[in-house]
Amino acid sequence: MRTSIMAAALIAASASAALAQDVAKGEHSFNKCLPCHSIGPDAENKIGPELNGLDGRHSGTVADFSYTDANKNSGIVWDEANFKDISGHPRPRCRAPR
Repeated sequence: MRTSIMAAALIAASASAALAQDVAKGEHSFNKCLPCHSIGPDAENKIGPELNGLDGRHSGTVADFSYTDANKNSGIVWDEANFKDISGHPRPRCRAPR
């Protein structure tokens, strides 16, 4: 019984450490986004829209941000998969046709 409790404590401690590392890695990774986007209670639109509440949000819907028609009509709903896709290659997701 004592061994089970110790094992559970070690697993919980290692999971907590791994989560802290993921958060730190995410914060570091987000630094490349800061020139164009902001997050948090005082977030404002910059070159790109603020990113609060991104998960599940339809593209082109942040208030007071001027989107292209291509972006507004893209049909994108932000989720983990397409966020990971763009976060590795920051660029405008929906460009207007030329």
